[in-house]
Amino acid sequence: LDTLEKWVTEIFSEIPNNGLPKPSFGHLTQPFDTPEFHKLYRVVPIRKVHSLTITWALPPQEQYYRVKPLHYISWLVGHEGKGSVLSFLRKRFWALALYGGNGETGFEQNSTYSIFSISVTLTDEGYKHFYEVAHVVFQYVKMLQKRGPDQRQVIWEEIQKIEANEFHYQEQTDPVDYVENLCENMQLFQKEDFLTGDQLLFEYKPEV
Repeated sequence: LDTLEKWVTEIFSEIPNNGLPKPSFGHLTQPFDTPEFHKLYRVVPIRKVHSLTITWALPPQEQYYRVKPLHYISWLVGHEGKGSVLSFLRKRFWALALYGGNGETGFEQNSTYSIFSISVTLTDEGYKHFYEVAHVVFQYVKMLQKRGPDQRQVIWEEIQKIEANEFHYQEQTDPVDYVENLCENMQLFQKEDFLTGDQLLFEYKPEV
């Protein structure tokens, strides 16, 4: 460790600090407030696959990294057991898979907006009924909205434990990728959360 510290000091100490604050584009609060984004787009794929993707533009969420509200919602949406969206669609032979969430990358989450997407892999029959599939997804989201998160702290704690286990027992990654990830984290999180801020859930705040 002493040798590494010496190398870092030798190589990087000459880089000047201009003292400028991190750029923020938070004043651009409505980047998707345009009619072009309120439409249905049909895209012909190269592979033979039917996929329905619904995308929402939301206010910036990066400040809530200790709560991770979008991760919590994606967990509920992506659930595959009894009573789930996917279970309902599979019974009608309309869907093969479903996933939702936010990749927490610069494109999907930044100081201007956050994106939340739900993508459904459709069967040939499901493609014929994609309007009904979209309706089911919106119904489920509306149900989550009406019921609210207050009665679901148990679910949040379950997610928290699973993520903690995955963090503690994760396989060793490539050092270059690990360092790159930590450098990105240094731009987003408080110092004490550089190592864990992108993976762990720290606080349960239903109002968020």
